Amino acid sequence: MKDHSPAERLYNGIIKENPTFVMMLGMCPTLAVTTSAVNGLGMGLTTMVILAMSNLMISLLRKVIPDGVRMPAYIVVVASFVTIVQFLLQGFLPFLYDSLGIYIPLIVVNCIILGRAEAYASKHGPVSSVFDGIGMGLGFTLGLTSIGIVRELLGGGAIFGFQIFEGGATIFVLAPGAFFVLAMLVALQNKLKEGKQEKRQGTAGCAAGCAACSNTLCSQAGTEDTARKGGA
Repeated sequence: MKDHSPAERLYNGIIKENPTFVMMLGMCPTLAVTTSAVNGLGMGLTTMVILAMSNLMISLLRKVIPDGVRMPAYIVVVASFVTIVQFLLQGFLPFLYDSLGIYIPLIVVNCIILGRAEAYASKHGPVSSVFDGIGMGLGFTLGLTSIGIVRELLGGGAIFGFQIFEGGATIFVLAPGAFFVLAMLVALQNKLKEGKQEKRQGTAGCAAGCAACSNTLCSQAGTEDTARKGGA
């Protein structure tokens, strides 16, 4: 298959196919660890490193791994990188390691990582596979950090540990709050995308003429005006 450019892979992971807000993947860590912005950022960056490295390794071995043992081989590769990253976090960032807890080893079976390994890394070259992992990882990081910021702000009045105001609604740092915040952010993103799409369609319609216009009333008015001119 033809490899994609690094910029296209980054845009795809961050915007077009964002794992959190578009594809709705990796919901277990998304809902569980985003009680604070630091936790969301830490989990996102950890997943990004593992995504990029596992994509690279799987891409390099794609012609060697037999089709019958693809998934077990992918899991072994991902588990190796997860173990390395887990030891590094335990040694150098113990506070983050304690906060993320069991969700670090569970990255092994994260559907984002296994999905990108099967859908992209196993079919493309190393360079584009690495940038695919980085793009998806950054998209995941953006999603988790955004949710963590909103939950921490509304639940405790702080952002990244810096107190903004006193008080807050405790429900946002509990399990139901994760669902509420995720739903609000997904709805906001869909609303923004819908507005941009309508704007593009309206601009394209006016440039191409009334026949291509997406506004029904505008098209009808244009047709009636044309008929009156023809009759005159």
